[in-house]
Amino acid sequence: MVADSPLPLDQRPIEILLVEDNPGDVRLTREALTESSIRNKLTVMADGQAAMDYLEESVSRPGVALPDLVLLDLNLPKLSGHEVLRRMKSSVSLKRIPVIALTTSDAQRDVLACYDEHVNCYITKPMAYAPFMDLMRSVADFWMRRVELPARFPQ
Repeated sequence: MVADSPLPLDQRPIEILLVEDNPGDVRLTREALTESSIRNKLTVMADGQAAMDYLEESVSRPGVALPDLVLLDLNLPKLSGHEVLRRMKSSVSLKRIPVIALTTSDAQRDVLACYDEHVNCYITKPMAYAPFMDLMRSVADFWMRRVELPARFPQ
């Protein structure tokens, strides 16, 4: 989206980048975000390399909005979630985008590695439908209603 003067956050959809290779988790996330009644635009990338290509292209094109929030799985094809996180947080243009690691791993090494890589939040995905939906509604409420997000347009 190109805009001369971006709309304030409360007047526009929240731009979310979901980096997830499991179609079932994509469907559930989309459903939970729709049910949350929070205006959002969900972009899905099924592998880490596609996500980085998308983000880097957004940075290189003036006036193209960056996502407000990234939901990042760790176990991805082509480029791991850890590598995506490292690259994002080492980029001047991408490092301020909040990243939530949303993964099935509850391994302490993954938790510690993500926080060492400057993740904003680490969440272990529940395997059952109802808890997953509850979690996603909580994420939407907190990150899209309560948190002050940085501007989408790089300065």
